[in-house]
Amino acid sequence: MQLFSGFSLLQNWFLKYFLIPYFKTRKIDIHLGDKEPFKIWLLHFVTISTFNLGKIFEKLGICGQVKFIRFAMSLVPQVKDPKLCITDTTFENVPVRIYQPKKTNPGPRKGLIFLHGGCGMFGCKRTYNTLCCYLSRESDSVIVFVDYRLGPEHQHPAQISDALATTLYFTKHAKDYGVDPNHILLAGDSSGGTLVALVCQEMVKIGNQPKIRAQMFIYPFLQRLDLLLPSHLQNQYGPFLTRKRVLSFGLKYINQESADKEKLGRNAHVPEDLKQKFKKWISADLIPSEFKARGYNPPMPAPFSKELYEASKLGDKTMQSPIISEDDIVKQLPETYMLTCEYDVLRDDGLLYKKRLEDNGVPVTWNHLKEGFHGFITFIDTGIFDLSFTKPAVENMVSFIKGL
Repeated sequence: MQLFSGFSLLQNWFLKYFLIPYFKTRKIDIHLGDKEPFKIWLLHFVTISTFNLGKIFEKLGICGQVKFIRFAMSLVPQVKDPKLCITDTTFENVPVRIYQPKKTNPGPRKGLIFLHGGCGMFGCKRTYNTLCCYLSRESDSVIVFVDYRLGPEHQHPAQISDALATTLYFTKHAKDYGVDPNHILLAGDSSGGTLVALVCQEMVKIGNQPKIRAQMFIYPFLQRLDLLLPSHLQNQYGPFLTRKRVLSFGLKYINQESADKEKLGRNAHVPEDLKQKFKKWISADLIPSEFKARGYNPPMPAPFSKELYEASKLGDKTMQSPIISEDDIVKQLPETYMLTCEYDVLRDDGLLYKKRLEDNGVPVTWNHLKEGFHGFITFIDTGIFDLSFTKPAVENMVSFIKGL
């Protein structure tokens, strides 16, 4: 009887975590797969299956989902670049990996601090090694990859503290690495973009430091006040990053997994006074009409829940969405590069911050990929998952770096 019960449970898990996700991949907008449908489908399905296999292992008591995903990411093969000197060290006790071109340079180089994504819980130097190699080699810059502490073991603000500490250290010791302290950039993808935005804003507040030359955002996560923006609904099934994953991992990061995800996704965590206060900066009305061409019919927002407000830690000012910072801070931010993707659930975060920066006179170089989706850039030079638009997108970033 127990054997039958266990088999039935495994059947249910197979349906929930593998078969149903397979059919949901069919709901991804058909236009995305016009050029490379199999690659995109395979990448999405492998990603979702990895997340779901981790969930099964967690239910079986073998290991936690987060640990399994980290293990899977650590299996990424490492390829040495003969044109670079790659060193692992620490800045203020924070592990970093430094990529330095071997060829001699007549003067100091530019430096770029890379803050990786992964919802503050995933990502490591192995995952981003090929991207950092490419950026360092092609832009002739020194790249510092920050291996900051991860949640949920290390709770907020550990990630921001590590990012800020390494930035301050590098600006003070840039010359030791052949870098001009006045030509240091910060770059980050996804939740790494959150860290970039917050560190740059904090550097403005601190003052008396070499000014960050530029901030670079790669499909960034920049706000959690409105989870019903057009991109959240248009791209809720992915590819790669789904809306459900954004909600579930966001709550896992702050140790609030039991919170009501359905109500959270309908903005029940935001009191009416905050909605009205920040409507001028975060609203679907601010998204240009061309980004609503694929349809936008949001459900009715859920009634405000004080319990969900507290669980989501929306009142924690240290977790403030970067978009809602005051004008006197935003107008002092450095020149910006913004990469957004049409088929990204977080697309509109980038569009809203781009508008916020431009409204305050900050120069913005914007690259919008009509065929792009969340997470694609980390697969550069990886073979089967290296898409036709990956290298041109990274080359666009390289051109921005070299042009500063």
